[in-house]
Amino acid sequence: MNYTIIGNSAAAIGAVEAIRGHDRRGEIVVVSKEPHRVYSRPLITYLLAGQIAEDHMFYREKDFYRRKKIRTLLENEVEAIQPKQRRLLLKSGETLNFEQLLIAVGGSPIVPQVEGVHLKGVFTFMTWDDAEEMRRYMEEYSIESVVVIGGGLIGLKAAEAFMGLGLQVTVVELMDRILSVTFDKRASEIVERQLKSRGIRLITENTVEKILGNHNRVEGVILKDQRGINCQMVVFGIGVLPNINLVKDTSIRFDKGIQVDDHMETNISGIYAAGDVVEIPDVLQETVRPIAIWPNAYRQGWIAGSNMAGIPKRYEGSFAMNSIDICGIPTISVGMIQASGNGFKILQQLDRKKESYRKIILRDGVIVGAIFVGEIDRAGIYTGLIRERIDVSGFKDILLREDFGLISLPKEYRKHLVRGEGIFL
Repeated sequence: MNYTIIGNSAAAIGAVEAIRGHDRRGEIVVVSKEPHRVYSRPLITYLLAGQIAEDHMFYREKDFYRRKKIRTLLENEVEAIQPKQRRLLLKSGETLNFEQLLIAVGGSPIVPQVEGVHLKGVFTFMTWDDAEEMRRYMEEYSIESVVVIGGGLIGLKAAEAFMGLGLQVTVVELMDRILSVTFDKRASEIVERQLKSRGIRLITENTVEKILGNHNRVEGVILKDQRGINCQMVVFGIGVLPNINLVKDTSIRFDKGIQVDDHMETNISGIYAAGDVVEIPDVLQETVRPIAIWPNAYRQGWIAGSNMAGIPKRYEGSFAMNSIDICGIPTISVGMIQASGNGFKILQQLDRKKESYRKIILRDGVIVGAIFVGEIDRAGIYTGLIRERIDVSGFKDILLREDFGLISLPKEYRKHLVRGEGIFL
């Protein structure tokens, strides 16, 4: 059997390891436009800030591809998929035939087409190469100030890296607060105070309408309210969208992302998709949408790889989870962050002195969302209760107690939180 994988991140690695768990002889070809062997994208913030060495970026051994008998085509970009011919066209002009195909190309950064977007000094922040290009630019032109467009997770991690390098940082966010997709207002306010105390300037309910340049290089921006900000670099950290360009002119179905069944197979037999490029069932919001989360991508790739190798596995959907440290504040959000109406109950605990906040959302006695800022101990237990859809009505009053833990749960519920196939990454 021939297995071809487009992409070389979490979903691709999950697929490779699943395939090799069942098929030691089949040919595996990995095609990736990036030159690097598999690395951890969440670490590019620390790489940019100089806080970790390049060797710490990798989460599989140097001989991983050799041991798994993988043929790699790095720095090779797929230009087109031809499902009927079972063939890929590469930008190099080469063609590559496939029997089983996995599309794991992830997401693309959102870059609005504002005036000046093509000036030197305008960057996105998603890949190792993005970080390297920014570092070279900062050194070459002695950059002192940067405007980050977007106050979500990507934008704020970029801002944190620049702050660590001693730059003047301004974050411009369209919504009324930062992290509006990840947190509620109280949680956002805690992080905002911390960022401001570190010298990061936050501008909300605004956006950049024009990027100014001199000698084809960034020298400032004009906001929607016509305020001007001087800077030598602009970074888009608005977010990502599934990179569906490869399937737009094919018979492979897509909407917001590539559509797959519970085997991670598309509507074309033998063609699978996994990771940030797909839309999957959100079991809490009861909808189908892209959920761009690293562990999800690996799990989906593992499911796809198993099915590609002839071992039936099902993916039952997921829900949003974000765990991130922002300027020394550990945070976690899981599932729904806002809720109102019949059937919902909200438990909250705020400690202004400690700048800690915990919130749990219940729907009909089941936890469907949680936010933890500052104190994230035992967050895994709450996530387990959400995943297993445990009715917590009988012990909801102790959920936010400081001594709450696994031992606090009724005995009949504990077994639900220690079962499953395990953690993959």
